Amino acid sequence: MSIPKKIEKGDLRVSFFLLVPLRRDMQNQVLIPPAQFALILDRLAHQLIEHHDFSETDLVGLQPRGSRLAERLKVHLEELLPENTVNCGKLDVTFFRDDIRTHEKPLSPNVNDMGFTVENRHVVLVDDVLFTGRTIRAGLDALLAHGRPKSVSLAVLIDRRFSRELPIEPNYIGKHVDSIGAQHVLVEWAEEQELDRVILLNSKPQ
Repeated sequence: MSIPKKIEKGDLRVSFFLLVPLRRDMQNQVLIPPAQFALILDRLAHQLIEHHDFSETDLVGLQPRGSRLAERLKVHLEELLPENTVNCGKLDVTFFRDDIRTHEKPLSPNVNDMGFTVENRHVVLVDDVLFTGRTIRAGLDALLAHGRPKSVSLAVLIDRRFSRELPIEPNYIGKHVDSIGAQHVLVEWAEEQELDRVILLNSKPQ
């Protein structure tokens, strides 16, 4: 925004616009409030039903954040499809990460809870935020340890679409978010933080 300024020098009076960047204290933003959050979950569930037969399709949430979304989707799907019991697994990708050898401290694995085989099944991988694509790449490798699926698709709540480092794109998206690399998208769940919402943080939490 331009702020008009005047400069006087002798008899010369000049009026011009001095470009002054307005300082805005960067605040964390609520990207998705609770009401919209519920609508997005419902829409994702309907999109999955439109494209999948859940007698032949399993949900697999990537630990730790994607498993919460997968569990919520399972509840929605079983409400919409009362004749189906939807398989929902939790998949740990820790030892399949491409940066595992570069961490100063050893990484602690999450729980693996895959009570079914994905052999010859359709699988929907689920994660909360798609950023660089590296977690999804690790998830694909980890998934193959549990069988050879007939097909794999990807559902995410948030797609940070301009931050990809690998050629991975989601099939089902709750919301696109355009942000700079230094920012962090945090998904909060009512089971943990009392409200379902998505927040854009100006820096990654420590």
